[in-house]
Amino acid sequence: MTTRIRGTRGYMAPEWVYDLPITSKVDVYSYGIVVLEMVTGKSQTNILTVQGGLITWVRDKVKEGATRKVSRIEEIVDPMMAGKYDMAKMEVLIRAALQCVEEDKDARPTMRQVVEMLLRRDWEDEHSMTF
Repeated sequence: MTTRIRGTRGYMAPEWVYDLPITSKVDVYSYGIVVLEMVTGKSQTNILTVQGGLITWVRDKVKEGATRKVSRIEEIVDPMMAGKYDMAKMEVLIRAALQCVEEDKDARPTMRQVVEMLLRRDWEDEHSMTF
């Protein structure tokens, strides 16, 4: 019996592409992509060929911020949301989304863990990173 995978390029977890065992972590990956799109206002499918894709673009901004010890959140978040969000909550959301889109499925959280990250205020302190 053969199975055909269906999905949109850029939203499918690496497991689908590399014919690896499929778990619920594929949905976590897709969730992370959608969150990054919502936060940045950029489409994964439109930015795939630019700078290595949306994930790479966001990760690079986060790394630049950590290196320079300055916030890059304003550069990551869609300009249409300027001043309409809580900076600390947005950082937590972006951090959680980046964990969701890890290449290695074992490095991705479960959806239960994602919900816990988003609800737990002290999670931010445990996993602090500069944007």
